[in-house]
Amino acid sequence: MLSRLFNAFGSEPTPGSDQVQVVDAATVRAWWQAGEVVLIDVRERDENAAERIEGAINLPLSTFNPADMPRPDEGKRLVIHCRSGVRCGSATNLLLAAGWDTPIHRLKGGIIGWAAAGGPTVRG
Repeated sequence: MLSRLFNAFGSEPTPGSDQVQVVDAATVRAWWQAGEVVLIDVRERDENAAERIEGAINLPLSTFNPADMPRPDEGKRLVIHCRSGVRCGSATNLLLAAGWDTPIHRLKGGIIGWAAAGGPTVRG
């Protein structure tokens, strides 16, 4: 029961889903540098305005609609991130509940993990 509540509210994807992977910042950065990623930032607009990963599309969790999610082109991966890795779990669960059939990658540690691993960010 507790694990189901935990999954419903956030940080872990739906159990048994083979289409969801949590990926470390170094891997996502390599994909990003190679132009092989569609990066979705589910933080709120003010958070995104203060600091962001260049090229990330901001779709705040507070207004998140799976229908607004862009489908990655062939050869690109969908990566969802937030501040620390919790809200992207909620967005992932919303996508899965809506029948999303494309593989989903979650950035481990969010933008905090990205920056700690040396990933560049844009401020302001």
